[in-house]
Amino acid sequence: MAATGRKHLVKDFNHFITCYLCRGYLIKPTTVTECLHTFCKSCIVQHFEESNDCPKCGIQVHETNPLEMLRLDNTLEEIIFKLVPGLREKEEQQELDFWKKNQPKENGQESLRCLPDGGASGGADDDGEGGEGGDYHRSDPQIAICLDCLHNAGQSGESSVTDLMKRFIRCSSRVTVGTIKKFLSLKLKLPSSYELDVLCNGEIMGRDHTLEFIYMTRWRLHGENTYPMVLEYRPRIDFG
Repeated sequence: MAATGRKHLVKDFNHFITCYLCRGYLIKPTTVTECLHTFCKSCIVQHFEESNDCPKCGIQVHETNPLEMLRLDNTLEEIIFKLVPGLREKEEQQELDFWKKNQPKENGQESLRCLPDGGASGGADDDGEGGEGGDYHRSDPQIAICLDCLHNAGQSGESSVTDLMKRFIRCSSRVTVGTIKKFLSLKLKLPSSYELDVLCNGEIMGRDHTLEFIYMTRWRLHGENTYPMVLEYRPRIDFG
């Protein structure tokens, strides 16, 4: 006798695909590597602004910087988008609407364009040719940033890091700190072995952090901060 198949509903899986903090579907699900509990990326980052403990089990995630213990779960994200009809489109539209609302007006800002190899080039004053065949992410939501040099922040005698001729950059909100570092190295003609730190509000940003992530979790939460977002750079300081 054949078994009757049971039709599963989305709510049957809600326990696995909802965030403990906001109770909504997991958006950009991010797992705490210490205890393997998963939350919305924005929810857990905001929680770590006030506490170093996992909000679900209470374990101390990290003594000083719990953000280092977070990992995006892209597989779970794809599963959730397949289970919940229209969720992907809704989130993409909300993100697009947000960045359109915060779109900077054209004011002579330089444009940072992502190259296919993950590198970066500046605006129209670059020596390289235009973007035929290259993906410059021009359809992405855009964000304006200001790149300021932290003078006298490096070790004694440090002089290789200087101010950019054009400090104001307009680029995709999906650009990462790693790409910003490559952009700075190219513009400042730094040797490939030279290491930079990029900071927001005095805190060193991870190289995989996107500008959108930094804006939402580091810049926007400080009410006194204005647009564009300011990122500072300096030679990497060796505390060893």
